[in-house]
Amino acid sequence: MKRLVLVGALVGAVATGSVFQLTAAAQTEKPAQAGAGHTAPKAQPATEASPAAPEGQLPLGTVRIPKAVKADGKPLAAGTYTVRLTTEKAGPDAKGQTAALERWAEFMKGGKVVGREVVTVIPQADISKVQKDTPPARDSAKVETLKGGDYIRVWINRSGNHYLMHLPV
Repeated sequence: MKRLVLVGALVGAVATGSVFQLTAAAQTEKPAQAGAGHTAPKAQPATEASPAAPEGQLPLGTVRIPKAVKADGKPLAAGTYTVRLTTEKAGPDAKGQTAALERWAEFMKGGKVVGREVVTVIPQADISKVQKDTPPARDSAKVETLKGGDYIRVWINRSGNHYLMHLPV
């Protein structure tokens, strides 16, 4: 019985060694046909480009604020306003913030600035990563009270970018 087990173990070891040698030899040989096997490394995905934000001052559109809110900590009455993106970047810089995507927007009435708030600029390609709600149509705005009623979100879709502001009630 011992001899049978010993012979079986020896045959198994020899068979395993032969299979290992065949596998190693097959891996070191070059493919005989063009295109057979994998000869070049796969291309690595490109590094994500920095999102583009508009430069300079830009009129964003007209919005109707349904109730009194605070913009930059100051009261802003209910009413219809023209919103304009300024060249002024919001500060201080936050860790992980992309340059030029946090700016100030001004609320104007009768040609005069009556309030301002920080606006987050989100490129069209990234909006689904940030917002799950249905965005406003291109070159239009959406103003809505958020769940809980503590904030009003002003969401403007203009020229391939989305502009989001959150105003406390």
